[in-house]
Amino acid sequence: MTVTGAQLQEYLAGLDYPVSREDLVRWGQENGASTEALALLRSLPAVEFGSPAELGEALDMLA
Repeated sequence: MTVTGAQLQEYLAGLDYPVSREDLVRWGQENGASTEALALLRSLPAVEFGSPAELGEALDMLA
């Protein structure tokens, strides 16, 4: 199963930026993210994302 951008948005709704990769994974876990979504978040670079746009760019690079 492929994780869609809409699914990630659902899991990450209400998140305050800036946010680290570890924060994203923790938030996803707390909001019921699928195993695939959590794996995708864990594969992000270990940097701080300052905005949803920065996170989106990093996710696009993984695709």
